Amino acid sequence: MTWDHERPFAPIHDRLPYDAIVDRPAPLWPGGARLAVWVVPNIEHYEYLPPDQAVDPYPRTPHPDVRKYSYHDYGNRVGFWRMLEVLDHHGIPCTTSLNVAVLDHYPEIGQAMAERGWDHMSHGLYNTRYLTGLDEPAERAFLEECNSVLRRHTSRNFSGMLGPNITGNAWTPDLMAELGMTFHADWVHDERPAPLITRSGQPLVALPYTYALNDAPLLMRSCVEGPGYAEYLIAQFDELYDHQENTGRMMCLSLHPFTIGQPHRARHLDRVFAHMRARDDVWFATGSEIAEHYYRTAYQQDLKRATQAVCA
Repeated sequence: MTWDHERPFAPIHDRLPYDAIVDRPAPLWPGGARLAVWVVPNIEHYEYLPPDQAVDPYPRTPHPDVRKYSYHDYGNRVGFWRMLEVLDHHGIPCTTSLNVAVLDHYPEIGQAMAERGWDHMSHGLYNTRYLTGLDEPAERAFLEECNSVLRRHTSRNFSGMLGPNITGNAWTPDLMAELGMTFHADWVHDERPAPLITRSGQPLVALPYTYALNDAPLLMRSCVEGPGYAEYLIAQFDELYDHQENTGRMMCLSLHPFTIGQPHRARHLDRVFAHMRARDDVWFATGSEIAEHYYRTAYQQDLKRATQAVCA
């Protein structure tokens, strides 16, 4: 008898084969920038009475959960506008993680984003309706509906997605590629972009979002407050920027108006951006810009390495 441990293990999975960052050539950012920074405000709506589904988005109480609903509602009524002042002060280009129904519910927010030319990636219809539990045809219809709402407001389709409440299924990247999306932000696997292998062979870039420095869990469910949050972001920025071997990496700032838009926190976000803007060789870019540049300059090389790893 041959035991399992006596045989080589199968590949981990066929989406993102392992490729150590120390072995990969670094992508070259425009203008010789040392670091790419993309800023992702999560512009969301949490339903007062969400529909029944596979996962209950409000597990604290039976519906309605007024405490949780109203805390998120604060973000659209107040927090968004305070966060916007900070972003405007530093001229930060943004990629919203957008619950696209926001464009109907809060036209003032939609207009403010349009005036600034913000990029949008899909975050579903609402942050209370997940991809989890949908079969493949239902998920395809869901993604197409999100595109149709965005087209009605902007004449564009989504170029990428962060799954609603960061949910997805095994086939989600395949559907995204087939619908013409170019990047998927759920994968926080790396400090550089990477190719996501899809069943159709259509290109899709894994563009790492952040969970570790996501303002919502840090500021809602831990002992960290504004000053500590700012120190974490500055420490990460300095580590990624200062070391020569770190070139070609990227940093994501994930923002939620209901957390960072609180009065006692906004000045700490301002301090973070002032620190970053003091460096003139940092590329502040949208998700679409980073994915497009990576696709043109490094995607094929990395895809070849990944394909060889799968076939090895």
